[in-house]
Amino acid sequence: MKWFEQAQAAEQRRDWNTAIALVSARAECYSADSSAHSNHLWHMDLLARAERLTELTELALTDLHARRRLNRSLRERGMEAALRGRAKDGDRGALYGLVRLLCETSRLHEAHRAVQDLGPEDQYAHQIVAGFPSPSSGAR
Repeated sequence: MKWFEQAQAAEQRRDWNTAIALVSARAECYSADSSAHSNHLWHMDLLARAERLTELTELALTDLHARRRLNRSLRERGMEAALRGRAKDGDRGALYGLVRLLCETSRLHEAHRAVQDLGPEDQYAHQIVAGFPSPSSGAR
């Protein structure tokens, strides 16, 4: 069995330590080798699925892919406070995740407030909020 098959089998068994070890050994961010780059993205996904948010947070300091996967994972888990903290520290991806989370949970007023507080000049954050129907508009 090749390493790739071993990693897939470990992932299916939720043997995160084995899967992460096998994939990370062959992962490289922004590699000219597309397989190494794909492995890097797979590695970030495995860390999130294994709930290794501390590790992902450390990598997110210097790795755009880790930062994106961390923010997505925080949003999926409904971790509003963590997203808000990251957004306060200047992470625009965290702001967008926070705004989406608030809008998706029918807290449009809070989403507007978050944009005003954390990114009043951020047009994309305003667009995210504008894309969700207002509770008073009658849309359900």
